[in-house]
Amino acid sequence: MRLFVGIELNDPVREAAAGISESLRHKLSGTVNARWIAAANLHVTLWFIGEVDDGRGGRLLEVLDSPFDEPAFDVAIEGLGAFPPAGAPRVLWLRVQSGGDSLRRLHSQLAARFRPLGFEPERRPYSAHLTIARVKEVSRAIPSRALREILQTVPADAGRSRTTHVTVFRSHLSAKGSNYEPLLRIPLQ
Repeated sequence: MRLFVGIELNDPVREAAAGISESLRHKLSGTVNARWIAAANLHVTLWFIGEVDDGRGGRLLEVLDSPFDEPAFDVAIEGLGAFPPAGAPRVLWLRVQSGGDSLRRLHSQLAARFRPLGFEPERRPYSAHLTIARVKEVSRAIPSRALREILQTVPADAGRSRTTHVTVFRSHLSAKGSNYEPLLRIPLQ
């Protein structure tokens, strides 16, 4: 099974983010070939686990099935950006404007729970964001700097979402794209 841990967003934020994504998609039409994320799949990833067998997946769920030592908090989503920060973009995202400190603390708590199971965090620091598109190709007609400048011209305030739990998702891959199934919701303090 393919697993990841993330934060679910409320419907108004997901719908607003999908609207921003659609505006950007039209603005970049003909210059960017990307896989745009469906509104139902929009979330903030805390930890991508990847493919694990059922036994290891079950053990992960056991390790995670206790509340996190972090109070409930709001996540505000506002502003567009791209990864990597220079060169051709591979990911288009919406910024976590507030709530990032709480997300980083949750990421650290996940690291403490996962380390005994052999899962290490990425070497680069955790960067909270809401992925809206995975870029396949950018037209040579538009320089990377110009594309990043376009991102700054699109109004991008998706609103606020209350975070009361962390969710373990199972990702089902198909020719039509991914479908995310919540397997476990772990409450915050």
